Amino acid sequence: MMMMERKSKEEYAIVLDFLQNGYPFDSRPSHKKTPIVQAMGKEHFTLLELVPKPGITIQPNEEVYIGDEKREKIHHISGKLPMDRLTATANAELEPVINELITKNEAKFIEFFNKAAPITIRMHQLELLPGFGKKHMVEILEAREDKPFGSFDDLKSRVKLLPDPKKAIAKRIVMELEGEQKHRLFVDR
Repeated sequence: MMMMERKSKEEYAIVLDFLQNGYPFDSRPSHKKTPIVQAMGKEHFTLLELVPKPGITIQPNEEVYIGDEKREKIHHISGKLPMDRLTATANAELEPVINELITKNEAKFIEFFNKAAPITIRMHQLELLPGFGKKHMVEILEAREDKPFGSFDDLKSRVKLLPDPKKAIAKRIVMELEGEQKHRLFVDR
């Protein structure tokens, strides 16, 4: 999602980790601990802490419904999850999940390249992608004037010496999740 309409709710999430017995640092007795699911929203890459329904087991990489209708596996959403609270398993799953979401939603990200706009007089959204400088930005803007890009392969073939756009988007998403970016292109706040 380009820096536009925000605050949409996630409907589905991809499970990064399932802690059957809650967090290990939770000092309460085990019978009082709550099982926890660490997940990433499919649409806005929001990191979420979810509480599953009692007796439910969930696997990493599983897609779960978290929207407003009846949920089969998730009882409620505890809230957003800071990246530094991800478990080792969730951290290991993060980049493969991001890459898969980018691949499955290629059209959405190609639309970003076709519609990216200036942020200020001196900075463009395209320049926020790791490895993309002013020269790449100018070449992308010129190429998209001729014809909008249709795919990542089309983008790479028409803009010479361009860093891999999928990898650049994935890196940018991780940078935004770490929370130190002033401007956000893909991750909801």
